[in-house]
Amino acid sequence: MPQPRKRATIREVAKATGLSPASVSYALRGMQVSEETIERVRRVAAELGYEADPIARALASGRTGMIGLLCGSLEDLWQQALAVGIGRALKDNDRYALILDATGDPSRERTLARQLRDQRVDALIVQPVDPAAPLWAELCESLPVVSIGDSLAGARTAGEVVFDNRAGVTLALEHMRDRGHRRIAVLTPTRASTPDRPADVHVLAETARLGLDIEVVTAPQALAAATDVARRMLAGGHRAFFCFADSIAYGVYAASAEQGLRIPADVSVMGYDDHPMSGLLSPGLTTVDWDIDGIVRAAVRLVVAAADGNTRRRRIVQAPELRERGSVG
Repeated sequence: MPQPRKRATIREVAKATGLSPASVSYALRGMQVSEETIERVRRVAAELGYEADPIARALASGRTGMIGLLCGSLEDLWQQALAVGIGRALKDNDRYALILDATGDPSRERTLARQLRDQRVDALIVQPVDPAAPLWAELCESLPVVSIGDSLAGARTAGEVVFDNRAGVTLALEHMRDRGHRRIAVLTPTRASTPDRPADVHVLAETARLGLDIEVVTAPQALAAATDVARRMLAGGHRAFFCFADSIAYGVYAASAEQGLRIPADVSVMGYDDHPMSGLLSPGLTTVDWDIDGIVRAAVRLVVAAADGNTRRRRIVQAPELRERGSVG
């Protein structure tokens, strides 16, 4: 019976590469050495079958290698894609994502954030449901936190990848106005308990400036629930929709089809995050693109640096881009 292969040691990788064990350790963690050295060391380590002992590494460094990822709602397809991208990018940086879902509930978000801190994750990435919660300031005192989407009020985060929601909202509403729409239903996942999220605030400001008649309604991101809300709005006579998630816009498509209404001839719909499915609809969904790949790269770069002890704080602003496909008549 063949004997199991002995685990290669870091000293064996060092001998094979002609480097010191310390340099190999840095290269495997992607820090303090050149990109060429990182690539060479990782290639040799893979050839030798080297795998870092997570327990030994945690004891030696005081770090777990785990990064918490607290998602606002994984019912939203765009947030699912974001979580997948971040998980893969962290793995490429020798980190592992512990992914939790706040399900759009501010209370649950606070509970899960505290649990991640207590589980000793090295850092936290959050796409907040309630960016104004006092918890964030407390949490940032004991844990590096990187926020995606909105800034965390009063908190000294390790970094931010924020959306220019003022520009995004203006882009969407001006496009609908220019196509002749004045009465618009705005479907948002924001609950009544968190009314001060920046994107929702900008909607109200732009309404007055553009002379629009807007009704803001909370809509879940799950397809069935979003369809139910859209169904009620259509029954109330609404025929133009701006949705703060493409997942919600899919509910408008479904409800319109049920009632024999055509997009864009009878109903106009606009999304806000450019999920890949949006280009496959017929007609394709006009939406706002925030460059999800760029968000993943930026957030992972910031959180890995923070977990490694880099205290330089960075704020990256994502600019929106209109993706016009034909769903606004």
